Amino acid sequence: MKTVDEFSQYYSLFLKQPIIWGDMDAFQHINNTVYFRYFENVRMQYFEASGVNQLMLESQIGPILGATECKFLAPLTYPDNITIGTKVSQIREKRFTMEYGVFSEKLTKIVAQGSGEIVFFDYTQQCSHIIPQQVVAAIQQIES
Repeated sequence: MKTVDEFSQYYSLFLKQPIIWGDMDAFQHINNTVYFRYFENVRMQYFEASGVNQLMLESQIGPILGATECKFLAPLTYPDNITIGTKVSQIREKRFTMEYGVFSEKLTKIVAQGSGEIVFFDYTQQCSHIIPQQVVAAIQQIES
Protein backbone atom coordinates (compact mmCIF):
# COMPACT_ATOMS: atom_id res chain seq x y z
CA MET A 1 0.00 0.00 0.00
CA LYS A 2 1.62 3.20 -1.13
CA THR A 3 -1.15 5.61 -2.04
CA VAL A 4 -4.07 7.16 -0.19
CA ASP A 5 -6.42 5.35 -2.59
CA GLU A 6 -4.93 1.95 -1.72
CA PHE A 7 -5.08 2.92 1.97
CA SER A 8 -8.75 3.94 1.67
CA GLN A 9 -9.70 0.72 -0.09
CA TYR A 10 -7.88 -1.57 2.35
CA TYR A 11 -9.32 -0.35 5.67
CA SER A 12 -13.01 -0.25 6.56
CA LEU A 13 -13.17 2.50 9.21
CA PHE A 14 -11.18 5.73 9.47
CA LEU A 15 -10.33 8.46 11.95
CA LYS A 16 -8.64 11.74 11.01
CA GLN A 17 -6.70 13.75 13.55
CA PRO A 18 -3.91 16.31 13.78
CA ILE A 19 -0.46 15.51 15.13
CA ILE A 20 0.09 17.05 18.56
CA TRP A 21 3.36 18.93 19.08
CA GLY A 22 3.73 17.57 22.62
CA ASP A 23 3.82 13.98 21.31
CA MET A 24 7.27 14.55 19.78
CA ASP A 25 10.27 13.23 21.68
CA ALA A 26 13.89 14.34 22.06
CA PHE A 27 14.65 12.98 18.58
CA GLN A 28 12.16 15.49 17.08
CA HIS A 29 9.60 12.99 15.82
CA ILE A 30 6.45 11.46 17.25
CA ASN A 31 7.40 9.02 19.99
CA ASN A 32 6.88 5.34 19.16
CA THR A 33 4.46 4.83 22.05
CA VAL A 34 2.05 7.39 20.57
CA TYR A 35 1.31 5.13 17.59
CA PHE A 36 -0.33 2.67 19.97
CA ARG A 37 -2.58 5.49 21.13
CA TYR A 38 -3.49 6.16 17.48
CA PHE A 39 -4.43 2.47 17.15
CA GLU A 40 -6.43 2.69 20.36
CA ASN A 41 -8.32 5.78 19.12
CA VAL A 42 -9.51 4.06 15.95
CA ARG A 43 -10.12 0.78 17.80
CA MET A 44 -12.47 2.57 20.22
CA GLN A 45 -14.29 4.15 17.27
CA TYR A 46 -14.71 0.64 15.82
CA PHE A 47 -15.98 -0.66 19.17
CA GLU A 48 -18.57 2.14 19.24
CA ALA A 49 -19.68 1.40 15.67
CA SER A 50 -19.98 -2.34 16.31
CA GLY A 51 -21.81 -2.11 19.64
CA VAL A 52 -18.91 -3.61 21.62
CA ASN A 53 -18.79 -0.72 24.10
CA GLN A 54 -22.54 -0.88 24.74
CA LEU A 55 -22.37 -4.65 25.29
CA MET A 56 -19.57 -4.12 27.81
CA LEU A 57 -21.68 -1.63 29.75
CA GLU A 58 -24.69 -3.95 29.81
CA SER A 59 -23.06 -7.34 30.45
CA GLN A 60 -19.46 -6.88 31.63
CA ILE A 61 -18.45 -8.95 28.60
CA GLY A 62 -16.15 -7.11 26.26
CA PRO A 63 -12.73 -6.73 24.72
CA ILE A 64 -9.30 -6.96 26.22
CA LEU A 65 -6.15 -6.41 24.19
CA GLY A 66 -4.22 -9.68 24.04
CA ALA A 67 -1.34 -8.57 21.82
CA THR A 68 -0.33 -5.65 19.64
CA GLU A 69 2.47 -4.68 17.30
CA CYS A 70 3.57 -1.81 15.11
CA LYS A 71 5.90 -1.47 12.15
CA PHE A 72 7.26 2.07 11.90
CA LEU A 73 7.75 2.96 8.23
CA ALA A 74 8.56 6.70 8.41
CA PRO A 75 8.82 9.28 11.20
CA LEU A 76 5.96 11.69 11.83
CA THR A 77 6.66 15.28 12.82
CA TYR A 78 4.57 18.27 13.81
CA PRO A 79 2.67 19.79 12.06
CA ASP A 80 0.80 17.12 10.13
CA ASN A 81 -2.61 15.51 9.88
CA ILE A 82 -3.04 11.78 9.85
CA THR A 83 -5.70 9.30 8.88
CA ILE A 84 -5.82 6.15 10.95
CA GLY A 85 -7.50 3.16 9.35
CA THR A 86 -8.59 -0.16 10.77
CA LYS A 87 -10.33 -3.36 9.78
CA VAL A 88 -11.04 -6.75 11.30
CA SER A 89 -9.12 -9.27 9.25
CA GLN A 90 -9.96 -12.47 11.13
CA ILE A 91 -12.67 -13.56 13.56
CA ARG A 92 -12.38 -16.68 15.68
CA GLU A 93 -14.59 -18.04 18.45
CA LYS A 94 -13.23 -15.86 21.29
CA ARG A 95 -10.96 -13.37 19.54
CA PHE A 96 -10.49 -11.28 16.45
CA THR A 97 -7.58 -9.57 14.75
CA MET A 98 -7.61 -5.87 13.91
CA GLU A 99 -5.20 -4.33 11.43
CA TYR A 100 -4.21 -0.67 11.59
CA GLY A 101 -2.53 1.87 9.35
CA VAL A 102 -1.46 5.48 9.77
CA PHE A 103 -1.34 7.73 6.70
CA SER A 104 0.47 11.10 6.78
CA GLU A 105 -0.99 13.98 4.75
CA LYS A 106 2.34 15.83 4.77
CA LEU A 107 4.39 12.83 3.64
CA THR A 108 1.56 11.44 1.46
CA LYS A 109 2.34 7.89 2.48
CA ILE A 110 1.71 5.24 5.10
CA VAL A 111 3.98 5.82 8.08
CA ALA A 112 2.98 2.89 10.29
CA GLN A 113 1.12 -0.41 10.12
CA GLY A 114 0.14 -2.63 12.99
CA SER A 115 -2.23 -5.18 14.40
CA GLY A 116 -3.99 -6.09 17.59
CA GLU A 117 -5.42 -9.33 18.91
CA ILE A 118 -8.70 -8.58 20.67
CA VAL A 119 -9.89 -11.24 23.12
CA PHE A 120 -13.47 -11.27 24.35
CA PHE A 121 -13.48 -11.44 28.11
CA ASP A 122 -16.04 -11.92 30.87
CA TYR A 123 -14.93 -9.37 33.44
CA THR A 124 -17.23 -10.83 36.11
CA GLN A 125 -15.96 -14.42 35.77
CA GLN A 126 -12.41 -13.34 34.79
CA CYS A 127 -12.14 -15.64 31.78
CA SER A 128 -12.33 -15.52 28.01
CA HIS A 129 -15.78 -15.60 26.43
CA ILE A 130 -17.28 -16.50 23.06
CA ILE A 131 -17.87 -13.38 20.96
CA PRO A 132 -21.63 -12.69 21.04
CA GLN A 133 -23.39 -13.20 17.72
CA GLN A 134 -24.62 -9.59 17.57
CA VAL A 135 -21.00 -8.40 17.68
CA VAL A 136 -19.96 -10.85 14.96
CA ALA A 137 -22.87 -9.64 12.80
CA ALA A 138 -21.97 -5.98 13.38
CA ILE A 139 -18.33 -6.62 12.46
CA GLN A 140 -19.38 -8.47 9.30
CA GLN A 141 -21.61 -5.53 8.35
CA ILE A 142 -18.80 -3.00 8.86
CA GLU A 143 -16.42 -5.17 6.85
CA SER A 144 -18.80 -5.77 3.94
